[in-house]
Amino acid sequence: MKYGRSLESGSASSQKRKLKTKPLLLLIGILFAFNVFWFVGWLLPDKKPKQTGEEVASVAGEPITREQWMTAMEKEVGREVLLDLVNGKVMEAAAKQYAIDVSDKEINLEVALIRSVDGRSYTGLDMEKMRQKIRSNLILEKVLSKDIVVEEKAIGKHYEENATLYNISTAYRTAMIVVPTKEEAKQTVDELAKGSSFDVLAKERSTDFASASLGGDIGYINTSTDAIDKKIVEAVVDMENDSTSGVVALSDGTYAVLHVSEVLEGQSFTFDDVKDHIRRELALEQLPQTVNPEAFWDEFDAKWFYGK
Repeated sequence: MKYGRSLESGSASSQKRKLKTKPLLLLIGILFAFNVFWFVGWLLPDKKPKQTGEEVASVAGEPITREQWMTAMEKEVGREVLLDLVNGKVMEAAAKQYAIDVSDKEINLEVALIRSVDGRSYTGLDMEKMRQKIRSNLILEKVLSKDIVVEEKAIGKHYEENATLYNISTAYRTAMIVVPTKEEAKQTVDELAKGSSFDVLAKERSTDFASASLGGDIGYINTSTDAIDKKIVEAVVDMENDSTSGVVALSDGTYAVLHVSEVLEGQSFTFDDVKDHIRRELALEQLPQTVNPEAFWDEFDAKWFYGK
């Protein structure tokens, strides 16, 4: 009897365990099926049409995608931007190879001389990018002129004959928005006062197309600048660093709004300050032809997307 009851109770316990495992087996089965469906779905090609890119604009309901926009920009300016990057790297490699050093003092001198002689040389570039390009150019000049001998007498004579170049007036990094009417100029002033971007407004409405594409930038100007309307020169000399003018009437009957992003105070350079600069200039004049950074590409194994 006892033995028989033991068998019966064992059988009952076994059945209970079987009953308890059914939900677990069912859950495992469901998870397995889900994984199989997921795996099959992953293997199958996507039947939905792929996105062609984020829409950045549209015309008559037709979208212009970010991909189209970026492709157009690459075709327009991509080559030039990449060329600058490659040439910058090449010149840094040349500086290391030939033990060329360029100091901040030398770059500061070049910035001062550039804004004195040709303030529009680096329009469209902020100060950091401008200094980078000047550094690359100085490396190039030093590499090319390192073995050329220039007499001290010639350097002194050049300094005396060009002394005015080394007495530099205060210069103003200027941007402008030119519009046909006074009313439009007033509206522009109001929008700028409310926080609108000078760069954006210049590109949208300035009728001076050369500067408009650069956000209105016309480079450094001073009291001796003769390539700019004198009305602009007269206006900026009373402006402070990072300031915007009111309406400025121009000589041709149009109107401008000006922004001065930087004021560089005038300074004078002694012979000792500029003798190395003059030595390089006179040395480079002895070269039979102009040499650019691309001449060093083979030496430093430079390659790029556009081929040769």
